Amino acid sequence: MRLVHWLVTLPVTFLLIDFAVSNREPVTVSLWPFIDFPTPAFVVVLLALAAGFLLGELVAWLSAAPRRRKARSEARRIEALERELRAVEAQLAQQGGASPQSKGRGEAVAMTRPR
Repeated sequence: MRLVHWLVTLPVTFLLIDFAVSNREPVTVSLWPFIDFPTPAFVVVLLALAAGFLLGELVAWLSAAPRRRKARSEARRIEALERELRAVEAQLAQQGGASPQSKGRGEAVAMTRPR
């Protein structure tokens, strides 16, 4: 995985450096009615790309909010069920019954659902 990272990162880095060196001509950025200022062309393009990337990340993060909320809810439900299972196993052990874990450690227990 680290190799793939570098196989992508290095060419992109070299392309960005080449782009920056090739586009050093000054352009005038006008933020009407406030200010006009000259800046190299590559700065304008790279800032626009960065702004687009950040906006896309924000949209992706916001669209994933329902999935994250559901995952947190399911994790809380799992924790509650595990606590309940431990309590029932402790209660069975106190009543003298053997817990399912002590009978067949590592073996699958067949569960059937009534129809």
